[in-house]
Amino acid sequence: MTSTTAYELPWVEKYRPIVLDDVVGNSDTIERLKVIAKDGNCPHIIISGMPGIGKTTSIHCLAHQLLGDAYKEGVLELNASDERGIDVVRNKIKTFAQKKVTLPKGRHKIVILDEADSMTPGAQQALRRTMEIYSNTTRFCLACNMSNKIIEPIQSRCAILRYAKLRDQEILKRLIEICDMEKVEHSDDGLTALIFTSEGDMRQAINNLQSTHSGFGFVSSDNVFKVCDQPHPIIVQTTIRACLKGDIATAMDKLNELWEQGYSAVDIVVTIFRVVKTFDEIPEYTKLEYIKEIGFTHMRILEGVGTLLQLAGLISRLCKMNLKDELFVV
Repeated sequence: MTSTTAYELPWVEKYRPIVLDDVVGNSDTIERLKVIAKDGNCPHIIISGMPGIGKTTSIHCLAHQLLGDAYKEGVLELNASDERGIDVVRNKIKTFAQKKVTLPKGRHKIVILDEADSMTPGAQQALRRTMEIYSNTTRFCLACNMSNKIIEPIQSRCAILRYAKLRDQEILKRLIEICDMEKVEHSDDGLTALIFTSEGDMRQAINNLQSTHSGFGFVSSDNVFKVCDQPHPIIVQTTIRACLKGDIATAMDKLNELWEQGYSAVDIVVTIFRVVKTFDEIPEYTKLEYIKEIGFTHMRILEGVGTLLQLAGLISRLCKMNLKDELFVV
């Protein structure tokens, strides 16, 4: 591969880990996979968690370490974009399981089923029997967002590993490494904005970094929010501060400013939630009450009432909470 081709790769692919030591976050779970890679006897595995936190990458790293040079012949990967009905399980997967492949001693062929929770129940029923019959030669690794959508018989045949969202420090460390390797000019607030917009999703963070670098050349918070097209949290923080003081006029001015910039009600309410969740200036009890009100408004907006009136109602209720004491003073 020429350096030009490598440069043209999306950074998500260019810096995708190849060995388990390079996978960021979920260290306890990765340690379990390292033990499996060392021991060589891989059980059937289900890895569940949010998108972009390294589920599929971990399985590929495990397969690389187990099979070495035989990786290409010994691994079958089927994604949600592939046809994965009963026929595929009965034909394609079964044919692969029956195929003779030269592998290192004591190793098994690996079938990787990405987005396994989107498989039909019928295909999952067909899969459980295949898993049993060919367990001597083939092991199945399933990656999914929600493990409860995998039928119970398959869950009971697998070791279930749950991945948590990546911590801010873990994403920051990886972003700084990529910035150094790609010579990306950035400011500290730019990296903070990338972490804020990614919400624990490493893939999102790296994609946003590359998009901002390509579009503006310099990674600052303003540029990141322009690329991601999300309401600026500084404006939302000003709104929350006004609510804490009971200053509804300022809060509504800021809300109107966001609305006039063309953001949808969902964008605004989600950003309000994310800001409130990490805002140190709000007392703990008030924060919980705010989150409850934001949750009710979010529910109404998702049900289809995405109007400025709903958001104005939320702002008025947040202001009213801090006016309660004054209202009852005689």
